[in-house]
Amino acid sequence: MTTEINKTSKIIAWVISGLLAALFLFSASAKFLHPEQMEQMKLGDWRFIIPIGEIISALLFLIPKTNKIGLLLLSSYMGGAIIIHMTGGMSIITPSVVLILVWITGFLRNPELLKS
Repeated sequence: MTTEINKTSKIIAWVISGLLAALFLFSASAKFLHPEQMEQMKLGDWRFIIPIGEIISALLFLIPKTNKIGLLLLSSYMGGAIIIHMTGGMSIITPSVVLILVWITGFLRNPELLKS
């Protein structure tokens, strides 16, 4: 099994990575600008830690040398988001779709992750 990435896959991976990073940065800025949303989810004490972690994870995911660490951190972050949505009675569809996109992009950028 080859681990070479063709040009089309690279472009798709970078486009999705950029869109995901923009989504996470927008989400983090919303948490800073609207702390009442964090209060509603009973995360008011974490209103600075969570968005800072989200920003760092998104940036690590974008940088090629730290992409794998960013993939792990964003996967963990989205797992937490799914749990918060489940316990709050909200739909888990959006965080689940975002998590799947993170994984797909991670595998497109790092095909060696699929190697056994």
